[in-house]
Amino acid sequence: MLDDIRVVELGLWVAGPSAGGILADWGADVIKVEAPDGDPMRRVFHLIAGHGQPESPPFDLDNRAKRSVALDLGTDEGRATMARLVASADVFLTNLRPEAVARLGLGADEVRARHPRLVYAQVTGYGTTGPDAHRAGYDVGGFWARSGVAATLAPPGSPPPAIRGGFGDHVTGVTTLAGILGALLERERTGEGCVVETSLLRTGIYCLGWDLGIQARFGKLLPAVPRQDEINPMVNCYVARDGQWFWLLGVESDRHFPNLARALGHAEWLDDDRFATARGRRKASADVVAALDAAFATHDFADLVDRLDAHDVWWAPVNDPAEVWEDPQAEAAGAFVDVPAGAWGPAHRAVASPVTFRGPTLPPPGPVPAVGEHTAEVLAELGDGDDA
Repeated sequence: MLDDIRVVELGLWVAGPSAGGILADWGADVIKVEAPDGDPMRRVFHLIAGHGQPESPPFDLDNRAKRSVALDLGTDEGRATMARLVASADVFLTNLRPEAVARLGLGADEVRARHPRLVYAQVTGYGTTGPDAHRAGYDVGGFWARSGVAATLAPPGSPPPAIRGGFGDHVTGVTTLAGILGALLERERTGEGCVVETSLLRTGIYCLGWDLGIQARFGKLLPAVPRQDEINPMVNCYVARDGQWFWLLGVESDRHFPNLARALGHAEWLDDDRFATARGRRKASADVVAALDAAFATHDFADLVDRLDAHDVWWAPVNDPAEVWEDPQAEAAGAFVDVPAGAWGPAHRAVASPVTFRGPTLPPPGPVPAVGEHTAEVLAELGDGDDA
């Protein structure tokens, strides 16, 4: 699909490389420029916790099918080679901090002045201007903490919950990908590239847009509450007798509650003012949740599935990661892919990019490159030959 697009990626960790990873999955020639000791994400377990595990599935997810070129950008020769690589690219993608790319002579204005057709994509923690533009972010800082997302996930006075790695990075990576594709489409029309900018902070703020809009409009926001106080008990998590958690999805509360009452054999709830309407359930949410907890606790999960489905009650299982790998619907939805062995690691089953195309032919997944595995190959393509 994108086999005529060359991307030069000067990125590390996750947010930038994840955008490059999807571009590579879609057929682009993505050249990953790394320091001689490699992207630190290759050593993530050691860097975070001093663990000696040499493999890094998080790195593999975002870097398969790329070609790795190792350059020492602290040298004149390394910077000169980097300049030639950028000159050969359709897209230059980086998530180094603005001051770092500027020191390397790779700032957006400077590069675009030399290469007006180039799409220059820059991912940052907090943006490229402003008092904290040069501050280190990571997704914990920019996407979760400063954007307001983390504070909305726990009741007031409680610490924010534990955050799983990569969420904000990957949302920001997909956002960056969308910007790159939009800029390439514009270039097809005008012949001119442009600068694409996004940040972990801005993406996090967009994702929290509902809450931020309510806060701005009404001056207040309903805080997170314990599950027994959920204002709509029809959108809440519950547990079956055998310990399997699931989520009810009754956003249209009055539409779905009668079906739920009948599925559980409690039609009398429909005549109880606390249960019969969405307003009543909101005011008596603790009573409704307690009643549902007691009813669900009398059924094993398989029985509940039959009952809920028979009465058109909407729900979803709460899968743990091991269960996700075994979920037949995830498999049918195309969520997984087989990655071949390469110089960096063995063949393995992995998470796929989140989009399927019907019609265009995508290449099979490529292997994960070793540090500098393709340096000689890529530099030969630039005409540098063996002397490089």
